[in-house]
Amino acid sequence: MKNFAAKNIVVASAIAVTTLQTGSVLAGDDDFDSAHKDFGVRVERALNNMSEKLFGLGKPLKESAPATTGAYRTFSQTAREQVLIAKGLHVEYLTRNAANNTDMIAFWPNSMSPTHLITCIEEFSEPAPIGTYPSGFSKLFPSIQRIDLQTGVVETVLRGMSACDGIRLTPWGSILATEERDDGGAYEILNPLATTEVTLTQRGTNNFIDQNGVAVVGKAAYRGMLPTLAWEGLAVLPSGVVIFGDEERPGTGGVDADGGAIFKFVPQVPFTGSGQISDLVQSPLISGLVYAMQVSCFDSLQQYGQGCEVGNAAWIPVGAETARLDADRAGATGYYRPEDLHQDPKYDDPANPQAIRWCWTDTGNEGAKNYGEVVCGVDSTPLTADPDTRTVVVNRFVEGDTDANQFDNLEFQPKTGNVFVIEDHDNGDIWACLRDGKDRDIKTDGCVKMLSVKDSSAEPTGFIFTADGKTAYLSIQHTDDANMPNVDDYPTDDVIKITGFKRIRKG
Repeated sequence: MKNFAAKNIVVASAIAVTTLQTGSVLAGDDDFDSAHKDFGVRVERALNNMSEKLFGLGKPLKESAPATTGAYRTFSQTAREQVLIAKGLHVEYLTRNAANNTDMIAFWPNSMSPTHLITCIEEFSEPAPIGTYPSGFSKLFPSIQRIDLQTGVVETVLRGMSACDGIRLTPWGSILATEERDDGGAYEILNPLATTEVTLTQRGTNNFIDQNGVAVVGKAAYRGMLPTLAWEGLAVLPSGVVIFGDEERPGTGGVDADGGAIFKFVPQVPFTGSGQISDLVQSPLISGLVYAMQVSCFDSLQQYGQGCEVGNAAWIPVGAETARLDADRAGATGYYRPEDLHQDPKYDDPANPQAIRWCWTDTGNEGAKNYGEVVCGVDSTPLTADPDTRTVVVNRFVEGDTDANQFDNLEFQPKTGNVFVIEDHDNGDIWACLRDGKDRDIKTDGCVKMLSVKDSSAEPTGFIFTADGKTAYLSIQHTDDANMPNVDDYPTDDVIKITGFKRIRKG
């Protein structure tokens, strides 16, 4: 009886603490009875009430922005008229002249003290002329741009890619930009500030010219040792290892074809230097091997297939030019449109310092009641890949629902390690999600809605934090521009700056 009574005291104390934490919500609430009976509702309300301490932002949004019709975007709008946003956060335009379909973003020269954003333009058409240079050479639509963080001035770095989406600053100081299409490739740029109005004349080659048709050498390179597939998210490790996904939905190659796999590129010569390289031949991306992730339902052999989407995994070899087909034929694990992917900067395994964790979004299909997810993997030996050795553990971190769904981009907030997840649909929302705490489960401890795009013709994308975690940038992508003028012979998107994130406890 003594032990039983003690347990009751502990339970009562826990309930009292929870009540104190959520009391401001529950006391006098019309929904008190239902909330009192539904512990999940109480937890959601506690998250909202404690959002400043947990997420560094004020009261989150209850609802998404209402739908709009027609060309919502106008020249006279303020940045605040573009989004609903959590209390305490502030928005302003960085520029209204970014090229239409501005997608993912990288900082230059670093995230500590950046001077520019380097952006991908996700125009899916084959490269096509939109104008003519004074020399008479055709000017194609932009593929990569730079945006000055002081002035907001936008300049085009490269033209000639198609569906540029995934873009990263590499640890050796170059820019790696990739294409999100079935035959998408990867391109490396030595210095995006020293590369202006360069045109790739044929995708999948090293044929670059300037505005006068003169060959450009040494400023950009096609990385054919990286696979041909629909690129989006990617994590570039200091060694030159690249982990990335193939943004493919199930059934793309036939009714029984798997969804996109997760891949790893292992350089033949790992990068061991420091600082920015001076020549693209110094990049570890010039040679290496490619592998696809295969999750197994056993811990002693590779039994793969349906039902084995999470658990321990091995890396199986695939060809660079045939990566998607090879992955499907060899039984690599398929997911529903793997999109953005980032390394977790807060992950630390004292027993294995080389281990890394990365997370990616699977968009799913809201119409089919597949609400999407965020999945994370831990690779204990990033520089190795063996089809018979399971070095990776994969599990779901965030599961979508009827409100939070069709996840596309994600971003780890520096300092806290909280994950910000961005939806892939009109009037899309951004969700702030906690890291997993010391509780029993291995999922996020909860998410709140931080932002919602007002324009129904647009979606949020490219969300990225500066190194202090206090400032973020966001593209309002592919707006209806009937009310807006072209810039540089091309429609535009808005890129907004978000400030007001408060210093909070480190996760």
